[in-house]
Amino acid sequence: MKEWTVLGVVKAIGAVRAVGVVLCSLVLASNVNAETYESHPEAKKLIAEMVNDHQYDEKKLQRIFSKAKKKQSILDAISRPAERTKTWAEYRPMFVNKTRISKGLEFWKKHQEILKRSEQIYGVPPEIIVAIIGVETMYGRQGGSYRVIDALSTLAFDYPKRPLFRRELISYLLLVRKYDLDPMKIKGSYAGAMGYGQFIPSSYMNYAVDFDGDGFKDIWTSSEDAIGSVANYIKRHGWKTGAPLVSRARVNNKEVKEMANETLKPGKTLAEWQALGIKAASSEDYESSQNAAFFKYQGRLGAEFWFGFDNFYTVTRYNHSRLYAMSVIQLADEIKRQMP
Repeated sequence: MKEWTVLGVVKAIGAVRAVGVVLCSLVLASNVNAETYESHPEAKKLIAEMVNDHQYDEKKLQRIFSKAKKKQSILDAISRPAERTKTWAEYRPMFVNKTRISKGLEFWKKHQEILKRSEQIYGVPPEIIVAIIGVETMYGRQGGSYRVIDALSTLAFDYPKRPLFRRELISYLLLVRKYDLDPMKIKGSYAGAMGYGQFIPSSYMNYAVDFDGDGFKDIWTSSEDAIGSVANYIKRHGWKTGAPLVSRARVNNKEVKEMANETLKPGKTLAEWQALGIKAASSEDYESSQNAAFFKYQGRLGAEFWFGFDNFYTVTRYNHSRLYAMSVIQLADEIKRQMP
């Protein structure tokens, strides 16, 4: 067995450290080149477009994209959203549960006057606003951990459905310039949604409101602005004050079950559905001319059949999913039922 002198050991350790430093440097350099967007051809195209169409400062954009990073976790997350991978039995407990109900009651009580004012202005009941914010961010507690610039850059440049996110990235860059915000500090969801109500940048530009009157539409830290903005969004997307959202459906024709989930938008009247063998199971007196869409949900106890009316469709404009809309509606019902 070879004997090691103290000097030999020191030299060996030094050699190992030297190799380690070189390898670490190579890995870091490789990561920087692979993860940031300053040299990405699509980023270069967007920079040229922003300079030409919006007179954006070219050097500022180059600095932004030299720090924007590709995130594989974002690409992984967007490929398996809960709305497309879970049944209603799996999806519902994620949002209609004791925690969200109790926190929703706290949120409503704390912001009762603001919610009352938003209902007077926009006609959207408090429980719907509270439920949307509850589903989206647990009442502001879970606004997202991704930098919005990373999320939108990753999806705009390295995701197959790029056009939508490219437009949102442009909106984001215009937003931060208009309000003099640091583009590297704003955080949100893996899809680039922000604040209490998870507005994507174009929604912020079109629907956010300064509900507290301080001169800035702050959907990140102002619950007042968030409430007004969500109410404005829902109203602008067709909310009908006092109109119904859903009704259980009773199916008398097995063949018609295959027509469920064909569309989110109400396309037939209740009279037309009844002629096909489906009628509203609710005791409420709905007008036979009321438009409705027909849905099937695979619940914990088996198949559930529902009619979704125009206001149901309006809720799906927030997230184009029948699971999402129903979770908002049922959470709203539970919170309202328990509200003193």
